[in-house]
Amino acid sequence: MAATETAGRGPRERMVFSAAQLIRRDGVGATGMREVAAHAGAPRGSLQHYFPGGKEQLVNEAVGWAGRYAGNRIARFRAALPEATPSGLFAAMVRQWTDEYEALGFAGGCPVAAATVDCAESTVSTREAAADAFAGWTGHVALALADMGVPEERTGALATLMVGSLEGAILIARAEQDVRALTTVARELGPLLDAAVVSTAD
Repeated sequence: MAATETAGRGPRERMVFSAAQLIRRDGVGATGMREVAAHAGAPRGSLQHYFPGGKEQLVNEAVGWAGRYAGNRIARFRAALPEATPSGLFAAMVRQWTDEYEALGFAGGCPVAAATVDCAESTVSTREAAADAFAGWTGHVALALADMGVPEERTGALATLMVGSLEGAILIARAEQDVRALTTVARELGPLLDAAVVSTAD
């Protein structure tokens, strides 16, 4: 989620992006509207204009953006694979995070997960936004798995396994300040995921 994602975007889009970046680093509670405006380079007065629902609306839109970002990357990962396999797709999903952590450190996590931890019991709309974000993300993964030959009745479950394993490994990696958990889930889940593919030659 590089700053280049904001190139050519208007102030509203920049603020949604900035909110996602601050939430993934600091959590919802520590992310204030002033900090979002400063990060986005937007006038503070524009917050009320674009987000009349206040911080809750902004957080929910940031969570939605993050879910769409993660989902849209699945097709890009798949297109870049020399061979379209479930293990290759999962390795690419994991590599996005190992590359970031090895280059930039472990400050950032998933904004959807951060919002879930902070708001699942306190803010119904944010919990629902997070659930929708996860559903959209896993839906993209499930579609990719189906295209790779995984039977439709298994794609949803395996997509949930992939996203859940990745999210857990991100959390462990940040705690340990080490990518060990990420490389482990990629290595151990790879054979299981590939075993789900039904060959058209059978």
